Amino acid sequence: MNKKLLKSTLALSVTFVSTQLFAGGFALNEQSVSSMGTGFAGRSSSADDASTVYGNPAGMSRLKHNEVSFGATYLDAKSTIKDASSTQFGADNPGTNKGDMVPGIGVPFGYLVTPIDEHWAFGLGVYAPFGLVTDYEHSFQGNGFGNKSKVQVITVQPTVSYAFNDKISAGFGPTFNRISGELGSKVPAFGLGTENVKIKGDDTATGFNAGLLVQALASTRLGVTYHSQVVYHLSGDTSASGFLTDLVDGGPQRYDAKLNITTPSSVDFSVTHQLNDDWTLYAGSTYTRWSQLKKITVNNAGVSDAAIALAGLNAITEEQHWHDTWSHAIGASYRVNQQLVLRTGFSVDETPTNNTDRSVRIPTGDRTVFSLGAGWTPVDNLTLDVAYSYLKEEPIKVRDKQPALGLTYDAKYENSANGFGGSVTYRF
Repeated sequence: MNKKLLKSTLALSVTFVSTQLFAGGFALNEQSVSSMGTGFAGRSSSADDASTVYGNPAGMSRLKHNEVSFGATYLDAKSTIKDASSTQFGADNPGTNKGDMVPGIGVPFGYLVTPIDEHWAFGLGVYAPFGLVTDYEHSFQGNGFGNKSKVQVITVQPTVSYAFNDKISAGFGPTFNRISGELGSKVPAFGLGTENVKIKGDDTATGFNAGLLVQALASTRLGVTYHSQVVYHLSGDTSASGFLTDLVDGGPQRYDAKLNITTPSSVDFSVTHQLNDDWTLYAGSTYTRWSQLKKITVNNAGVSDAAIALAGLNAITEEQHWHDTWSHAIGASYRVNQQLVLRTGFSVDETPTNNTDRSVRIPTGDRTVFSLGAGWTPVDNLTLDVAYSYLKEEPIKVRDKQPALGLTYDAKYENSANGFGGSVTYRF
């Protein structure tokens, strides 16, 4: 094996586990069950319960009692892989394509809001703004481009709001964010075995959320919320084992790794309009700056001179090609009586990925979501919310390739998901 090819092969095997860390499927909306019922259409303007800490911190000024709200959403995804093929230097690369590589995931949240006086309110939120799990079968045909990805972000947000008058209020809260991730791949080594590469890392970083709420008319509220970008400097390790590592370093290796990642900022704008005593209408749009994720760089320490000279494993950079996106939603709620509210919503969400750079790690396309929900208040100080969402993505194609390895993987993905949410809000 010539030196140039060996260098490319080992570097790319590490790059495979760092690329495609974030994409449209990584951002989570499931921070509120009441908002979920309307397709998140009025997320920044409704301010119906303590989940407004996330949706729009300015909305805390509308809550006149202490409130605690907590719950979770369970996401059940289904993926079908069709017309799959893989080659290495023209020879068929065997494997399976079972699909359904996303296990069931629970997304919990909890909020507290406490009014201080007629102007000030304090809130606290714990939620998950981003998350990703894909875990393919051991014999997956596209293992060389990623076989396992698990990324979790947990956010704690203390928040204050100030009501200037009965029409305008503002809110702000710093966010303390914890990210952890595990990414792996199994790269075929020209029929001589595989190169197994795994990266683990974690970090804590800060950002902020800010919002403005305006009661424009007696029946109409306008809200806007800004969620800042968060820059992470993950520390962890890169482990490599297999034919190539044996050839270069004489056996399995573990390197200290650093990985810089940015989660994007977003702006959410929505309108809540009370049509009459029974009907309320919602509309909203969200703009997400996915282009802020410009590149992914893995820096490895403790790499041998041989691995640096032959494989360049000390620093590996992967440029990204994501674009900024828009999502739009409309929704409605109907008050059956003083105890029961019914909700529905419809939303469309654009993916930042493209047909050229889409990966098996996040094989997502543009999505449409239909939602139903209900809120039941059996007594004045207690509300139970439930919601259901059905998500359907457009069929997309994955065309992964690495010329240096002579490796390709082509497949068609059809993805859908069901979401089931429940929450409890207690006022005291």
